[in-house]
Amino acid sequence: MADPAQGVLQRSVAQEETQKEGRRRWRPQWTARMALIPAMMITIFCFYGFIIWTFVISLTRSRLLPVYKFTGFDQYARLFANERWWTAMQNLAIHGFLFIGGCIVFGYLLAILVDRGVKAEGLFRTVFMLPLSMSFIVTGVIWQWVMNPGLGLQEAVRALGWAGFEFNWIVRPDRSIYTLAIAGIWQQVGLCMALFLAGLRNIDPNIWKASRVDGIPVWRVYLHIITPMLRTVFFTVFILMSAIVMKAFDLVVALTGGGPGFSSDLPARFVVDHILNRQELGLGAAGAFVLLCTVIAVIAPYIYFELQKERSGRGH
Repeated sequence: MADPAQGVLQRSVAQEETQKEGRRRWRPQWTARMALIPAMMITIFCFYGFIIWTFVISLTRSRLLPVYKFTGFDQYARLFANERWWTAMQNLAIHGFLFIGGCIVFGYLLAILVDRGVKAEGLFRTVFMLPLSMSFIVTGVIWQWVMNPGLGLQEAVRALGWAGFEFNWIVRPDRSIYTLAIAGIWQQVGLCMALFLAGLRNIDPNIWKASRVDGIPVWRVYLHIITPMLRTVFFTVFILMSAIVMKAFDLVVALTGGGPGFSSDLPARFVVDHILNRQELGLGAAGAFVLLCTVIAVIAPYIYFELQKERSGRGH
């Protein structure tokens, strides 16, 4: 017959071991949460705090310095009546479509070419990634030289005998916005290629073996099988390139200066110009907040759609 005292002792020991195990598990979690507190406080203060402050300033008459005399939405009325603002927003749509689309298309095509086992793969990857090591200021200066009608590509081709060749987009109001997309794609396509190449290298080799057995052309495998499998990579590239488009400022300043006139102006340059150069702090804050709302309105539905598809895929 079992001793009751021994049973009580065993239960007490087991309970103590359970408590010790719980404390051991709790300590790493508590340490990790404590380590995240400074980063969370900085994020809350520097990001969300300044978003709120920007909105508050946009409701005031602030010019050179903040003045907390609220005027309602007068700054937004001035902003929406400003022709330069709408030119910048139109340019943002054109530049965003060309830049994001170009980076995705050319980055994916380059990744496919490298993935197919091209010779000197390391050299090609280095060449394609090299522009990424430059800042947008350097990129803008380089392409300003290349596109300068009197010094760059146009003059070089004409010197070879093609006297009628023209590539003067940088000085044409109807073409200058396209030069920003060309320079931006040239710099960022290497990053997109690297992201797509990483995704392609994670594809199961058995898919290629099965496609060869079935006699499926390579282009159809990429188009109908591989591309849908890289949906998360496309999502990542889209978000990264969208962020670059929305905050584009230094490339505009270095390459075109927003000109000729304001034909290549973008909202980020509009905001900085009004805050720092024109002493229109309230109007610049209104432009910044509207730009933020535009980003949320454009990107949020896409993020929600992708997350829903991911969750539904996990559910199955």
